[in-house]
Amino acid sequence: MNRAELGAALRALREASGREAKAVARSAVMSTSKLSKIELAKVAPSVTDVDRILTAIGVSDEVKATYMAVARAEATESTAWRLVRRMGHYKKQQQTKALETQMNLLRLFQPALVPGLLQTPEYIRAVLSRHDLGTEQLARTMSVRIDRQSVLYDPKKDLRFIITEPALRWRILPAPMMAGQMDRILSVSRLPNVDLRVVPLEAAQHDFPNHSLVIRDDRLVTVETVHAEPAVTDPRDVALYVHKFEGFAATALSGDDMRAMLGRIRDEFLREQETG
Repeated sequence: MNRAELGAALRALREASGREAKAVARSAVMSTSKLSKIELAKVAPSVTDVDRILTAIGVSDEVKATYMAVARAEATESTAWRLVRRMGHYKKQQQTKALETQMNLLRLFQPALVPGLLQTPEYIRAVLSRHDLGTEQLARTMSVRIDRQSVLYDPKKDLRFIITEPALRWRILPAPMMAGQMDRILSVSRLPNVDLRVVPLEAAQHDFPNHSLVIRDDRLVTVETVHAEPAVTDPRDVALYVHKFEGFAATALSGDDMRAMLGRIRDEFLREQETG
């Protein structure tokens, strides 16, 4: 099946479901125009586009697996950040929110920054400021990113975070705000559906934290690099990232030990404020 056949097949599935293009596009977090271009083979869909369209249509797992295999064979997906800037960072956040709404299991490893779902508003602003967004787009992007954090309180979601110690100490905010960020992480760590771990610098390691990675439901991995965000969907490659994640999980602190470490880092920030 080539791109034209895939587009036509997606259209046939949508029409057979009785769902209008506008409704499917809305659920798939894309414009009706883009969906139409995909169905007419005027635009090559990414793997995540196909995933979201099939989910919005509501096909069976068997049908979805068949068409996802075709999509993976047709596409090598990597979204360049320049394209994200062109469409608007807030739309990228909306797309991520859609993925988080559909998933059941999240595994996230972050060696450089506090994960977005755990960030305070001040931290979010500091991270987004590197993109030189205008005032309006910054406000819209922050709003969607904060709204994404509601997924933390969904008991049906299994959310697993691994953060390295340097990520917690990276100074992108003044010491008092960094202390507040530590309190935020401590609070989230007590949620029953959240498994939050910290890899301490003193722990012996057998792997390297090359980059952040996000694994959703053993089917989609996204990796953030300097120029783009590659997406990995081949089950064999996804398994490699799961193995890497589990390796760091084995050396990370969890539970009370993890919270004690976060408390120490927070207190260091507070003492710095007092003596500064």
